Amino acid sequence: MHNDDLLKPGNLELLAKQVVEGFITGLHKSPFHGFSVEFAEHRIYNVGDSVKNIDWKLFARSDKMFTKRYEEETNLRCQLLIDTSSSMFYPEKGWNKLKFSSLAAASIMNLLRKQRDAVGLTFFSDSIDFSTEMKSAESHHRMLIAQLEKQLATPVVKKTSHIIPVLHEIAEKLHKRSLVIIFSDMMESFGSQDELFAALQHLKFNKHEVVLFHTLDANCEIEFNFDNRPYVFEDIESGEKLKLFPSDVKAQYVKETAFFIDELSNRCRQYKIDFTPADVALPMSQILLPFLVKRQKMRG
Repeated sequence: MHNDDLLKPGNLELLAKQVVEGFITGLHKSPFHGFSVEFAEHRIYNVGDSVKNIDWKLFARSDKMFTKRYEEETNLRCQLLIDTSSSMFYPEKGWNKLKFSSLAAASIMNLLRKQRDAVGLTFFSDSIDFSTEMKSAESHHRMLIAQLEKQLATPVVKKTSHIIPVLHEIAEKLHKRSLVIIFSDMMESFGSQDELFAALQHLKFNKHEVVLFHTLDANCEIEFNFDNRPYVFEDIESGEKLKLFPSDVKAQYVKETAFFIDELSNRCRQYKIDFTPADVALPMSQILLPFLVKRQKMRG
Protein backbone atom coordinates (compact mmCIF):
# COMPACT_ATOMS: atom_id res chain seq x y z
CA MET A 1 0.00 0.00 0.00
CA HIS A 2 2.87 2.35 0.75
CA ASN A 3 4.33 1.92 -2.72
CA ASP A 4 4.70 5.46 -4.06
CA ASP A 5 3.70 4.34 -7.57
CA LEU A 6 0.18 3.63 -6.31
CA LEU A 7 -0.51 7.34 -5.90
CA LYS A 8 0.36 8.28 -9.46
CA PRO A 9 -2.48 10.05 -11.34
CA GLY A 10 -5.37 7.69 -11.99
CA ASN A 11 -4.44 5.20 -9.25
CA LEU A 12 -5.95 6.96 -6.23
CA GLU A 13 -9.53 5.82 -6.89
CA LEU A 14 -8.42 2.21 -7.45
CA LEU A 15 -6.39 2.16 -4.23
CA ALA A 16 -9.24 3.75 -2.26
CA LYS A 17 -11.57 0.96 -3.41
CA GLN A 18 -9.02 -1.66 -2.32
CA VAL A 19 -8.69 -0.01 1.10
CA VAL A 20 -12.47 0.01 1.60
CA GLU A 21 -12.90 -3.60 0.46
CA GLY A 22 -10.07 -4.77 2.68
CA PHE A 23 -11.36 -2.81 5.65
CA ILE A 24 -14.91 -4.15 5.36
CA THR A 25 -13.60 -7.71 5.06
CA GLY A 26 -11.43 -7.19 8.14
CA LEU A 27 -14.28 -5.63 10.05
CA HIS A 28 -16.39 -8.78 9.73
CA LYS A 29 -13.51 -10.87 11.07
CA SER A 30 -12.81 -8.55 13.97
CA PRO A 31 -14.44 -7.98 17.39
CA PHE A 32 -16.69 -5.53 15.54
CA HIS A 33 -18.43 -8.40 13.76
CA GLY A 34 -22.06 -7.44 13.38
CA PHE A 35 -21.28 -3.72 13.09
CA SER A 36 -23.49 -2.43 10.29
CA VAL A 37 -21.27 -1.48 7.37
CA GLU A 38 -24.23 -1.35 5.02
CA PHE A 39 -26.28 1.30 6.77
CA ALA A 40 -30.04 0.74 6.77
CA GLU A 41 -32.11 2.52 4.17
CA HIS A 42 -35.29 1.35 5.91
CA ARG A 43 -36.69 1.58 9.39
CA ILE A 44 -39.32 -0.56 11.10
CA TYR A 45 -42.88 0.71 10.58
CA ASN A 46 -44.40 2.26 13.70
CA VAL A 47 -48.11 2.82 14.27
CA GLY A 48 -48.94 6.30 13.11
CA ASP A 49 -46.34 6.39 10.31
CA SER A 50 -47.61 7.22 6.84
CA VAL A 51 -48.55 4.02 5.02
CA LYS A 52 -47.50 5.53 1.69
CA ASN A 53 -43.82 4.93 2.56
CA ILE A 54 -44.19 1.21 3.35
CA ASP A 55 -41.94 -1.00 1.24
CA TRP A 56 -44.50 -3.63 0.14
CA LYS A 57 -41.96 -5.68 -1.82
CA LEU A 58 -39.82 -6.07 1.29
CA PHE A 59 -42.96 -6.91 3.28
CA ALA A 60 -43.78 -9.69 0.79
CA ARG A 61 -40.29 -11.19 1.23
CA SER A 62 -39.86 -10.77 4.97
CA ASP A 63 -43.41 -10.47 6.36
CA LYS A 64 -42.18 -7.40 8.26
CA MET A 65 -43.25 -3.84 7.63
CA PHE A 66 -40.55 -1.29 6.88
CA THR A 67 -40.85 2.27 5.66
CA LYS A 68 -38.48 3.71 3.10
CA ARG A 69 -36.21 6.49 4.26
CA TYR A 70 -35.75 9.17 1.67
CA GLU A 71 -32.52 10.89 0.73
CA GLU A 72 -33.29 14.29 2.23
CA GLU A 73 -34.35 12.58 5.46
CA THR A 74 -31.44 10.25 6.03
CA ASN A 75 -28.39 11.01 3.95
CA LEU A 76 -25.30 12.34 5.65
CA ARG A 77 -23.51 15.55 4.74
CA CYS A 78 -19.73 15.38 5.17
CA GLN A 79 -17.04 18.00 4.65
CA LEU A 80 -13.45 16.73 4.45
CA LEU A 81 -10.78 19.25 5.45
CA ILE A 82 -7.17 18.52 4.47
CA ASP A 83 -4.20 20.56 5.67
CA THR A 84 -1.98 21.22 2.63
CA SER A 85 0.71 23.31 4.34
CA SER A 86 4.32 22.38 3.68
CA SER A 87 4.72 20.35 6.87
CA MET A 88 2.17 17.85 5.49
CA PHE A 89 4.69 16.90 2.78
CA TYR A 90 6.93 15.33 5.45
CA PRO A 91 8.65 12.88 5.21
CA GLU A 92 10.07 14.23 1.97
CA LYS A 93 10.69 10.75 0.56
CA GLY A 94 8.07 8.03 0.25
CA TRP A 95 4.82 7.99 2.18
CA ASN A 96 4.17 11.47 3.58
CA LYS A 97 1.33 12.94 5.65
CA LEU A 98 -0.46 14.48 2.66
CA LYS A 99 -0.46 11.19 0.71
CA PHE A 100 -1.75 9.36 3.77
CA SER A 101 -4.50 11.95 4.30
CA SER A 102 -5.47 11.97 0.62
CA LEU A 103 -5.84 8.19 0.48
CA ALA A 104 -7.84 8.22 3.73
CA ALA A 105 -10.10 10.96 2.34
CA ALA A 106 -10.57 9.10 -0.96
CA SER A 107 -11.46 5.92 0.96
CA ILE A 108 -14.04 7.77 3.06
CA MET A 109 -15.43 9.35 -0.11
CA ASN A 110 -15.75 5.85 -1.56
CA LEU A 111 -17.84 4.74 1.42
CA LEU A 112 -19.94 7.90 1.25
CA ARG A 113 -20.64 7.39 -2.44
CA LYS A 114 -21.92 3.86 -1.79
CA GLN A 115 -24.55 5.33 0.54
CA ARG A 116 -25.38 8.31 -1.72
CA ASP A 117 -24.17 10.68 1.00
CA ALA A 118 -23.16 14.23 0.12
CA VAL A 119 -19.47 15.05 0.44
CA GLY A 120 -17.42 18.20 0.03
CA LEU A 121 -13.67 18.80 0.07
CA THR A 122 -11.62 21.67 1.47
CA PHE A 123 -7.86 22.25 1.20
CA PHE A 124 -6.37 24.80 3.57
CA SER A 125 -3.00 26.19 4.56
CA ASP A 126 -2.88 29.74 6.00
CA SER A 127 -6.35 30.21 4.48
CA ILE A 128 -8.88 28.16 2.50
CA ASP A 129 -7.19 27.32 -0.82
CA PHE A 130 -10.01 25.26 -2.35
CA SER A 131 -13.47 24.28 -1.21
CA THR A 132 -16.54 22.62 -2.71
CA GLU A 133 -20.15 22.24 -1.72
CA MET A 134 -21.36 18.87 -0.44
CA LYS A 135 -22.94 16.81 -3.23
CA SER A 136 -23.60 13.13 -3.91
CA ALA A 137 -23.45 13.07 -7.73
CA GLU A 138 -21.02 10.70 -9.47
CA SER A 139 -19.57 13.58 -11.50
CA HIS A 140 -18.88 15.46 -8.24
CA HIS A 141 -17.09 12.41 -6.82
CA ARG A 142 -14.86 12.19 -9.89
CA MET A 143 -14.04 15.89 -9.61
CA LEU A 144 -13.03 15.48 -5.95
CA ILE A 145 -10.73 12.56 -6.79
CA ALA A 146 -9.16 14.66 -9.57
CA GLN A 147 -8.60 17.53 -7.12
CA LEU A 148 -6.93 15.18 -4.63
CA GLU A 149 -4.61 13.89 -7.35
CA LYS A 150 -3.86 17.44 -8.49
CA GLN A 151 -2.98 18.45 -4.94
CA LEU A 152 -0.67 15.45 -4.55
CA ALA A 153 1.14 16.47 -7.74
CA THR A 154 1.60 20.09 -6.64
CA PRO A 155 5.25 20.86 -5.81
CA VAL A 156 6.07 21.74 -2.22
CA VAL A 157 6.33 25.47 -1.57
CA LYS A 158 6.83 27.30 1.72
CA LYS A 159 3.16 27.27 2.74
CA THR A 160 2.36 27.95 6.37
CA SER A 161 -0.72 26.63 8.16
CA HIS A 162 -3.29 28.63 10.12
CA ILE A 163 -6.12 26.27 10.95
CA ILE A 164 -7.89 28.47 13.51
CA PRO A 165 -9.51 31.06 11.16
CA VAL A 166 -10.21 28.24 8.68
CA LEU A 167 -12.28 26.32 11.25
CA HIS A 168 -14.23 29.46 12.17
CA GLU A 169 -14.95 30.11 8.48
CA ILE A 170 -16.08 26.51 7.87
CA ALA A 171 -18.32 26.63 10.96
CA GLU A 172 -20.07 29.69 9.54
CA LYS A 173 -20.35 28.34 5.98
CA LEU A 174 -21.99 25.00 6.83
CA HIS A 175 -25.65 25.82 7.34
CA LYS A 176 -26.97 22.28 7.88
CA ARG A 177 -25.75 19.79 10.48
CA SER A 178 -22.76 18.03 8.96
CA LEU A 179 -19.91 15.69 9.76
CA VAL A 180 -16.62 17.58 9.55
CA ILE A 181 -13.50 15.42 9.17
CA ILE A 182 -10.14 17.16 9.61
CA PHE A 183 -6.73 15.83 8.54
CA SER A 184 -3.90 17.93 9.98
CA ASP A 185 -0.63 17.60 11.86
CA MET A 186 -1.77 20.63 13.93
CA MET A 187 1.82 21.89 13.90
CA GLU A 188 1.00 25.59 13.99
CA SER A 189 -1.41 25.22 16.93
CA PHE A 190 1.47 24.22 19.24
CA GLY A 191 1.42 27.06 21.79
CA SER A 192 -2.00 28.44 20.76
CA GLN A 193 -4.22 25.67 22.11
CA ASP A 194 -6.89 27.95 23.59
CA GLU A 195 -7.56 29.62 20.22
CA LEU A 196 -7.62 26.22 18.51
CA PHE A 197 -10.16 24.78 20.93
CA ALA A 198 -12.33 27.87 20.61
CA ALA A 199 -12.44 27.22 16.85
CA LEU A 200 -13.27 23.52 17.33
CA GLN A 201 -15.95 24.52 19.84
CA HIS A 202 -17.43 26.83 17.20
CA LEU A 203 -18.05 23.79 14.99
CA LYS A 204 -19.65 21.89 17.85
CA PHE A 205 -21.76 24.90 18.89
CA ASN A 206 -23.19 24.96 15.35
CA LYS A 207 -24.27 21.30 15.87
CA HIS A 208 -21.66 19.76 13.57
CA GLU A 209 -20.03 16.45 14.43
CA VAL A 210 -16.24 16.59 14.25
CA VAL A 211 -13.56 13.94 13.66
CA LEU A 212 -9.93 15.07 13.95
CA PHE A 213 -7.24 12.82 12.50
CA HIS A 214 -3.96 14.04 13.98
CA THR A 215 -1.71 13.04 11.10
CA LEU A 216 1.95 12.56 12.04
CA ASP A 217 5.05 10.50 11.31
CA ALA A 218 5.23 9.23 14.88
CA ASN A 219 8.74 7.77 14.63
CA CYS A 220 10.33 11.16 13.92
CA GLU A 221 7.77 13.76 14.97
CA ILE A 222 6.72 12.24 18.31
CA GLU A 223 9.55 9.91 19.34
CA PHE A 224 12.31 11.98 17.64
CA ASN A 225 14.22 8.88 16.57
CA PHE A 226 17.29 10.11 14.71
CA ASP A 227 20.85 8.78 14.67
CA ASN A 228 23.07 10.69 17.06
CA ARG A 229 25.10 12.64 14.55
CA PRO A 230 24.96 16.30 13.51
CA TYR A 231 21.79 17.17 11.58
CA VAL A 232 20.63 20.36 9.94
CA PHE A 233 16.90 20.56 10.71
CA GLU A 234 14.94 22.84 8.40
CA ASP A 235 11.48 24.24 9.09
CA ILE A 236 9.64 23.19 5.92
CA GLU A 237 7.27 26.15 6.18
CA SER A 238 9.63 29.00 7.14
CA GLY A 239 12.94 27.71 5.77
CA GLU A 240 14.65 28.39 9.12
CA LYS A 241 17.59 26.03 9.74
CA LEU A 242 19.08 24.68 12.95
CA LYS A 243 22.20 22.52 13.33
CA LEU A 244 22.27 20.19 16.34
CA PHE A 245 22.78 16.70 17.75
CA PRO A 246 19.36 15.02 18.25
CA SER A 247 20.39 13.69 21.67
CA ASP A 248 20.84 17.28 22.93
CA VAL A 249 17.15 18.08 22.52
CA LYS A 250 15.37 14.72 22.37
CA ALA A 251 14.24 14.47 26.01
CA GLN A 252 12.77 17.99 26.06
CA TYR A 253 11.22 17.63 22.59
CA VAL A 254 9.52 14.31 23.44
CA LYS A 255 8.22 15.70 26.74
CA GLU A 256 6.72 18.86 25.22
CA THR A 257 5.24 16.98 22.25
CA ALA A 258 3.60 14.39 24.53
CA PHE A 259 2.14 17.17 26.68
CA PHE A 260 0.66 18.92 23.62
CA ILE A 261 -0.88 15.71 22.23
CA ASP A 262 -2.32 14.76 25.64
CA GLU A 263 -3.91 18.19 25.96
CA LEU A 264 -5.27 17.99 22.42
CA SER A 265 -6.73 14.55 23.10
CA ASN A 266 -8.24 15.52 26.46
CA ARG A 267 -9.84 18.73 25.21
CA CYS A 268 -11.31 16.90 22.20
CA ARG A 269 -12.84 14.35 24.57
CA GLN A 270 -14.23 17.20 26.66
CA TYR A 271 -15.93 18.73 23.60
CA LYS A 272 -17.07 15.33 22.26
CA ILE A 273 -14.78 15.53 19.24
CA ASP A 274 -13.42 12.22 17.95
CA PHE A 275 -9.63 12.53 18.22
CA THR A 276 -7.63 9.88 16.39
CA PRO A 277 -3.80 9.78 16.30
CA ALA A 278 -3.05 8.92 12.67
CA ASP A 279 0.50 7.63 12.30
CA VAL A 280 1.37 7.48 8.59
CA ALA A 281 3.22 4.21 9.20
CA LEU A 282 0.10 2.40 10.44
CA PRO A 283 -2.70 0.70 8.46
CA MET A 284 -5.50 2.77 6.97
CA SER A 285 -8.13 0.86 9.02
CA GLN A 286 -7.49 3.19 11.97
CA ILE A 287 -8.85 5.99 9.80
CA LEU A 288 -12.05 4.27 8.73
CA LEU A 289 -13.35 2.88 12.02
CA PRO A 290 -13.81 6.23 13.85
CA PHE A 291 -15.49 7.59 10.73
CA LEU A 292 -17.92 4.65 10.58
CA VAL A 293 -18.71 4.85 14.29
CA LYS A 294 -19.45 8.59 14.07
CA ARG A 295 -21.51 8.09 10.91
CA GLN A 296 -23.56 5.38 12.57
CA LYS A 297 -24.28 7.68 15.54
CA MET A 298 -25.43 10.47 13.24
CA ARG A 299 -27.73 8.09 11.35
CA GLY A 300 -29.18 6.72 14.54
